[in-house]
Amino acid sequence: MNANPRQIKLLDMVRTHGSASVEQLADQLGVTLQTVRRDVQRLAETGMLTRFHGGVRAASSTVENLAHQQRESLNAEGKARIARAVARRVPNGCSLILNIGTTTEAIARALLHHKRLRVITNNLNVAAILCGNTDCEVIVAGGVVRPRDRGIVGEAALDFIRQFKVDIALIGISGIEPDGSLRDFDYREVRVAQTIIAQAREVWLAADSSKFNRPAMVELATLSQIDWLFTDQAPPEPFPALLEKAGVSCDIAHD
Repeated sequence: MNANPRQIKLLDMVRTHGSASVEQLADQLGVTLQTVRRDVQRLAETGMLTRFHGGVRAASSTVENLAHQQRESLNAEGKARIARAVARRVPNGCSLILNIGTTTEAIARALLHHKRLRVITNNLNVAAILCGNTDCEVIVAGGVVRPRDRGIVGEAALDFIRQFKVDIALIGISGIEPDGSLRDFDYREVRVAQTIIAQAREVWLAADSSKFNRPAMVELATLSQIDWLFTDQAPPEPFPALLEKAGVSCDIAHD
């Protein structure tokens, strides 16, 4: 499914509080109980929420991410807007590193008409997409391929990426917590992403609205290490102040 804005907001509410009753969700969203039950049914069918009698709770934990197919469908329209916003700022003739994630895959699709790009990635999905751009050189890191999302991790990937210094690192993330930490679930993936950040002159973070206040186990970086944030909705509190303090420019993608 492609979750609509109301369903995205419902997910955010449940993730923030851990659980909620159908009545609470209907009241806060300003819709009928029937509408909430229909949304909850659809989200539960895809594994994004877990139902219990009278309410729902967050399906994901701090130690395990949603499946790739679920993440790909979650707020797909918002991710596409983010991807277009990123593509508008990426100049022709530059070097990039794209990491693992469904948002970076959306960005790869938005870069298909750019010229003279050199792209390094540890994401086989990104590589497959950008191979469709004949004016783009794609360099794939070596290492261990994770079957669930075709991401490449491991020491070989770290050693490979350390050879380069690129203009822009484009990274996705699983969660941004209220303390300003950027978090993910797999420490092996985090180590690769940390190396990517270290090898870039600028770091651009692409994160849709569902990532704010979402917990995950492993700290990848902090907002102070980011130059640009691309998202699809205005960040909720306390993030505007955190972004300003960290000196992060924010691009909210509206189209």
